[in-house]
Amino acid sequence: MSTTPPIRVLVVDDDQAMRQLLVDYLSGHGLSVDSAATGAQAQSAVQKSVYDMVLLDLGLPDIDGAELARRWRAESSMSIICVTGRNEEADMVMGLELGADDYITKPFSPREVLARMRAVLRRTATPAAPAAPVTRSKHPRAYRFAGWDLNLNTRRLTAPDQRQVSLTNAEFSLLVAFLGAPGRIVSREHLLESTRAFDEVYDRAIDVQILRLRRKLEADPKNPTLLRTERGAGYFLDAEIETLWG
Repeated sequence: MSTTPPIRVLVVDDDQAMRQLLVDYLSGHGLSVDSAATGAQAQSAVQKSVYDMVLLDLGLPDIDGAELARRWRAESSMSIICVTGRNEEADMVMGLELGADDYITKPFSPREVLARMRAVLRRTATPAAPAAPVTRSKHPRAYRFAGWDLNLNTRRLTAPDQRQVSLTNAEFSLLVAFLGAPGRIVSREHLLESTRAFDEVYDRAIDVQILRLRRKLEADPKNPTLLRTERGAGYFLDAEIETLWG
C-alpha cells in the first residue's frame, strides 16, 4: 500500500456551485481539497496549512486575486493556477507575469482542470534537465537576420541601429530555437523544451514570452512581421538567417 500523502489543493472561488463542483471532482480523483469563497478565507487557509497547489479565481469579492497571487508567489513555492471568466490577452499576461503556473478561463470542464493540474505538478515535481547538446564538428558563434545580430558566446543581441538589446535566459533560448530552424515552423512543444532548463517558461506562458520577444524585435508588436504566428501549428521567424560558424 502506498504511503505517499495526497496532493493538497486549495480551491478559491466565490461561485458556490463552481467551488463545490471542483471540490467534489478533484476529491473523487484522490486529491485532498479545501476551499475558500473569499480572499480573506484563502489567505487564512494558506497561513494555517501547506498546499501543493491553489486554483485561484482572480475575480474575488474582497481581495484582488492578482494581489493574492503576487503575495503567495513571493512567500510560497506552491503552484498557482489562475481561474477567471476574463478572456482578454492582457489578463492572461498579467496572471502569468505574476508567477502563476497556468491560466484557465471559464467556462471549463473539471476534467480539463485536472489535466492542467497534473501537467503543472509533473513540471514542478523535479527540476528539468537541460537538453543534451547537439554534436557538431563546428558550433555556430552568431546569427544574423533582418539586420539583427545575435552573438551566442556573449548572448549579445544587436539591433539594426546598433543598439544593444538585453534578453532574459528564456528569451535568448526562444530566439536561438527560431534561428536554428530557418524557414520552418517551430511548435509550442519544441519551444517549451528549448526553454525548460531555465524553469521560466511553461505551457501557457510560451505565448507571454513570445509577446515579450516581439516587443524587443518588432517595430509594431501588435502587428508582427518578423516573429509570425502559424495558427494551430506554432511560430516561425520570417527572415533570411545567416549562420556564422567558428
